[in-house]
Amino acid sequence: MTDFAQRTIELARRNVAEGGRPFATVIVNDGEVLAESANRVAQTNDPTAHAEILAIREACMKLGTEHLVDATIYVMAHPCPMCLGSLYYCSPREVIFLTTREAYERYYVDDRTYFELSTFYDEFAKGWEQRRLPMRYQPRDDAVDVYRFWNERNGGQARSTVVPSP
Repeated sequence: MTDFAQRTIELARRNVAEGGRPFATVIVNDGEVLAESANRVAQTNDPTAHAEILAIREACMKLGTEHLVDATIYVMAHPCPMCLGSLYYCSPREVIFLTTREAYERYYVDDRTYFELSTFYDEFAKGWEQRRLPMRYQPRDDAVDVYRFWNERNGGQARSTVVPSP
């Protein structure tokens, strides 16, 4: 049987050796690797090219669905908020993380203008007007009309999707 945790570690290690960051993801379905990726942010200058995001994209395209309800997803570290949101959205059976921020923070720190891992999750609990990231609400009725149009085109159903049972 394949050690998917070790595969995730080796993928991250190889990425560091090639100039990338120490993160990787392996998505497993029915005991087989469905998709895998290392973090590609440094190589692509794309701040969304996190390992979880890239692997989820690949897995969903292969399966032709936005749901990974039967999958187990291995990640190097507890996911950042962007990746955590994506993991919730694709609804895997389980996410297994291999280290915590507390365990690796003496070796790696991500320091951005509005983003520090130690405080970022607290930002989500705040109202949009209290967050560190400057945000401004500019209400537009025609923006809501787009959602009304979507609703009409989808038989008056407000739900965007039906999640299959695992």
